[in-house]
Amino acid sequence: MNRYSLLALSACFPLSLLLTGCAPMHNSRQALTQQAPASHVAAPLPAALKDGWPDSQWWLTWHDAQLNKLIDSALKNSPDMQVAAQRIQLAEAQAKAVEAQDGPQVDFSADAERQKMSAEGLMGPFAITDPAAGTTGPWYTNGTFGLTAGWDLDLWGKNRAEVTARIGVARAKEAELEQTRQLLASGVARLYWEWQTQAALRNVLTQVEQQQQNIIATDRQLYQHGITSSVEGVETDIDSSKTQQQLNDVAGKMKVIEARLSALTNTQSASLALRAVALPKVESKLPAQLGYSLLARRADLQAAHWYIESSLSSVEAAKAAFYPDVNLMAFLQQDALHLSDLFRSSAQQMGVTAGLTLPIFDSGRLNASLDIAKAQSNLSVANYNKAVVDAVNDVARTASEVATLSQKNEHQQQIERDAERVVGLAQARFNAGIIAGSRVSQAKIPALREQGNGLILQGQWLDASIQLISALGGGYHQA
Repeated sequence: MNRYSLLALSACFPLSLLLTGCAPMHNSRQALTQQAPASHVAAPLPAALKDGWPDSQWWLTWHDAQLNKLIDSALKNSPDMQVAAQRIQLAEAQAKAVEAQDGPQVDFSADAERQKMSAEGLMGPFAITDPAAGTTGPWYTNGTFGLTAGWDLDLWGKNRAEVTARIGVARAKEAELEQTRQLLASGVARLYWEWQTQAALRNVLTQVEQQQQNIIATDRQLYQHGITSSVEGVETDIDSSKTQQQLNDVAGKMKVIEARLSALTNTQSASLALRAVALPKVESKLPAQLGYSLLARRADLQAAHWYIESSLSSVEAAKAAFYPDVNLMAFLQQDALHLSDLFRSSAQQMGVTAGLTLPIFDSGRLNASLDIAKAQSNLSVANYNKAVVDAVNDVARTASEVATLSQKNEHQQQIERDAERVVGLAQARFNAGIIAGSRVSQAKIPALREQGNGLILQGQWLDASIQLISALGGGYHQA
């Protein structure tokens, strides 16, 4: 062995001794594996749905200024968005605070102290007034000023791992903000179209009531002329009362929806001033391939992913705590017992300190911290896996519901066309003078009832389509 090899071995020996003297690290927990969704949705879907992903502002495709204004107000003024935004700022500030601990620090300090020396203590000679010896006690004014520097070398990456963990939390909060944005937009859209459905249903029920009133007026005229008995009009009176009750229920639902919209948009109910518009025919679309694309397009899955990344960095930081911690400190100061001597070169003092902290026996604290970090990491993975399964099931459920409601709407449209043909026949017979006008009204009422049923189905289809858009990520995309 040559002289250089002997020197290298001698230099490595103290470090090896330090590492072997560290507290023993136990490995008692196995890490969970992350799950990915299947590439295909396990549900039968019509070909019309297998097309593409929603746009980030999917509500603009309806070209409804009222809805656009409501969603913009919700995204701007909602307390939920404000809370999510503040969480991002807090996470970023915490990441910066941890990052600042990894670099060197330099401080300037200055102080002045007036003190009386004890004649019986270690500094007893300074309590005597002896100008020849340089003492003017017992009172002195001590002054100090200078620079102090410190640096945690972070040889094992503990601080860097903690910074990475904080950055992961900040990115998770950003994804949660997008999730809040998507939930608000879909929530406002669902409530808005529910209100429009009730408004359209109110219009149909009003027409039903008008036809019922026509029948009642005709029955009264026939009774006054002694042609019919009063009993024949009782059933129509009862139906009219039920229709009025339905109108009252619709009005109550619309007020509740307006209150919920006001809460989501953080506005007053009176300022909404909604007007009725025709319900759109939404064509919801679902991509044929999901797989990893779904992971990138669901903000909640991205948030869960970043929490996993953060937890893994926390595990690394907990492992690094088992190794020695090396700190460097230095100071350059002026120190004097007399303020008049403070700026002399002889009052200068300086020094360098290298500190080392080595955990040897800690009663299991470091292993407990490591177990906690690993358990939290496994919990993050388990939550992520659960979110993946829930996301795929959510897509399959809502897509199946959209497909079912699409078929129901087709059947309902055929029923409405058949009912309109009955009304047309009755109108033709009335025009020919074969039947009375009340018979036309009697034929119109079932047709209007079916029209109301069609509006309810159309509203349900629209609501399910919005839920499908939400299940597909609402236009969010993380590369």
